[in-house]
Amino acid sequence: MLKSAIVVRGLKKAFTKRHGLLKSNVSTEWALKDISFRVGIGETYGLLGPNGSGKSTLIRVLATLLTPDEGSAEIFGHSIPGDEALVRREIGRVSVDAAFYKKLSARENLLYSALLYGLDYGKSEQRALEILEDLGMESRRFSDPLEEMSRGMQQKVSIARALLVDPPLLLLDEPTTGLDPRSRREVHAFIERLRQRRGTTIVLTTHDMAEAERLCDRIGFIAHGKLVGEGTAAELKQAAGCETLEETFLALSGEGLSEQAAAVG
Repeated sequence: MLKSAIVVRGLKKAFTKRHGLLKSNVSTEWALKDISFRVGIGETYGLLGPNGSGKSTLIRVLATLLTPDEGSAEIFGHSIPGDEALVRREIGRVSVDAAFYKKLSARENLLYSALLYGLDYGKSEQRALEILEDLGMESRRFSDPLEEMSRGMQQKVSIARALLVDPPLLLLDEPTTGLDPRSRREVHAFIERLRQRRGTTIVLTTHDMAEAERLCDRIGFIAHGKLVGEGTAAELKQAAGCETLEETFLALSGEGLSEQAAAVG
């Protein structure tokens, strides 16, 4: 069995919502409900579920952007909560809504991030350019302002930023949502090469069945904040007696991936 890069035990996270103007009119909604799983070193693990299922909340907890209300997680032996500063040194994160200084170029955004990390300026510029070219971006676009780039190009810059520090763990939160087919294929191919070349551990959230089946060694089905199934694509389909992942998810969760769930997520 692979040594664990991630160990999650009994993780819970709730958010308080106010309804109307009265301070007393509040409710608690659980985004994560007793989540437990492991991810092996060098493994690509997929979290598959509809919008609002808790996928992004889970990624934010693993990225130390949110503190769990109950339970814990370990990233390469570092605890959440407790060792957040050490965990941040081990991870790179790509989100569906990555923030940039849009007036600045891709080069300027990436070098600014490199300086924040305390990285060598020249080496970081070369590495950033290599990553972007590997992702299919022409080198001449390196100096273009982000506001003049397509959604797909901006997402490639986001991936390059996450990889500047060469992290052993990459958290990809719906990295291909909204991308055109060509950009999607280029990102898929890059993720596969990254794991083969560098042995990077990857956690990928998605609601795209084909993406999960292509890229992930194992998949965790998440619905309404709960892990409702886990295994390889073949194991999940066999256990549910279904031919496709979508049918399997429906059988295990009772909802479709296209539904907009009401839960926080």
